[in-house]
Parts: sequence; C-alpha cells; structure tokens
Amino acid sequence: MTDLEVRPNETTVPLLPCVSAEETLAFYQALGFRTTYEQTRPYLYLAFAWSGFELHYGAAPAHLEPSRENGGGCLVMVDAVAPYHATFTEAMRATYGKVLARGLPRITRYRPGASRFTLVDPSGNSIIFIQRDEEKELEYGGSKKLKGIARALDNARILREFKNDDRAAVRTLTLALRRHGDTAPPVERALALVALAELAVALDEPDRAEEWVAQLRAIELTDADRQRMESEGADIARLREWLT
Repeated sequence: MTDLEVRPNETTVPLLPCVSAEETLAFYQALGFRTTYEQTRPYLYLAFAWSGFELHYGAAPAHLEPSRENGGGCLVMVDAVAPYHATFTEAMRATYGKVLARGLPRITRYRPGASRFTLVDPSGNSIIFIQRDEEKELEYGGSKKLKGIARALDNARILREFKNDDRAAVRTLTLALRRHGDTAPPVERALALVALAELAVALDEPDRAEEWVAQLRAIELTDADRQRMESEGADIARLREWLT
C-alpha cells in the first residue's frame, strides 16, 4: 500500500455552529466532556471530547436562532444508550440540581428499552445517541401487525422517541382511546393511560396527568396485566421527580 491509496481508517468529527461560547463551554463541562481546544479570538473554535468521540464548534451564522433547533447535529452510534443517558442525567443533577428536560439546553427522557435519546445544546444542535442494533425501518403510524390501541401505542413510541413530538403522541393515544377504548383489552387501555400521564408530566400539564391516573385506577387488571404494566409501563412518579 502506498501513500497515494485510500485507506479505510477515516475519522469523522462534526463541526457544529456555536451561538455562545460561554454557554457551550459550561454545558459540556457540566456533562463531563474534556475541553481539548478553546479559542474565541480572532475567531471562535471549541473542541470537546468524551469517551471515544469528539464534538467541534465554530461560529454560528448571524441568522441562526437556537430556539428553532435547526442549527445542526450529529449521530453517535453506541453499543447501549442507557449508560450514556444515566451518566449525563447524573451529571446534570450534580451541576444544576435537576435534569434539564425543557428548553435549551436539555436531554430527552429515556424509557427502558428505548434505542436512542438526544442532547440538545445551547445553540439548538441535536446530538443523537443511537444504539447500533436499533431497528432499521420504522412503520410510521404504528406497526401494521398491530391493531387498535396496540398500534397507537407503537405509533406514540415512534413519535416520542424518534421525532421528539410529545403533542403528536398525545393526539394519537387520545384518538385511539376514543375509537377503541370500549373494545380493547383492559391492559392496553391501561398502558395508553400510563403513556398519556407520562406525556402530561413531561409537557408540564399536571392536571391532565392526574386525570389520566384517575382513569387508570378505575381499570380492573389481573396479576398478569400488572406484570405487563410493570415491564412496559412508565414510572410516572419517577418521571415527575426527574422533571422537578
């Protein structure tokens, strides 16, 4: 092999727009990233490293509005996403006293079994951590192998975890309960109500959350149903604590 040949040992490092060097430095340092390069004059350039990957930042264009969250982003492929989410949320608690779940910067919540989560930095860039064995194709609208509330639950999962669209997930589940609530198995109705309560807490709508929980308590479930709820359902109390 000569120096003129292409060798399959490339390294790709994302270069993202930065609106505020001070806020970006504070955020990544709070999460435990190492600052490997810091310069603000005569031009801005920041570089961070964590575990085996790097993020680099340059000056953002004048028209970039962080609140629109359309600056840029990158994918970080990992073997398992849960340890990353746990590490970052604990770091946030240690620095900020809470998990940053709303606004900028923030981290999306993680449900057991999920294959991805997103860090959104102060400039509105999305750093998406994805498990390598994640399903390759999604059936938007829910799996066609499922029907009724079960399919709506699958669709809500996709909207919540892949699109970060909690409002759309709420619409999907409430419509499914209206259409299929009278004929669906009790456990499926219960799972939909748990998901709605979790979404209401995440959306800072405590009255709606209590409404869904009250309906949930009225459903009679078997021991098998409760075991399924424990394995598939969200922990509303834990989410409420996580958000506050």
